Amino acid sequence: MKVKTRKIASSLQNKGFEVEETHHTYFWFYYNDQRTHIKTKISHGSNEYSDSLLSAMQKQLKLNSKNELLDLINCPMSQEDYIGLLTNKNEI
Repeated sequence: MKVKTRKIASSLQNKGFEVEETHHTYFWFYYNDQRTHIKTKISHGSNEYSDSLLSAMQKQLKLNSKNELLDLINCPMSQEDYIGLLTNKNEI
């Protein structure tokens, strides 16, 4: 399965991630106006992310499965749901 990078970027920003531009586009998760250790990146040269890159992103975002990542991207998982998941895992 492939997912458009624009869709990923938009979804992450709607879930509390802020962009930091370098040679890649980094997305840092902010909680209570503080930057956390949770981040992922999107390469400027990629239009779509395939399974291998989605798997890496899933791990970086501290998600349990690819389905959770797809829920985060496709919006069944709200920002509050994501915060709850991270809290339960003692990530934030």
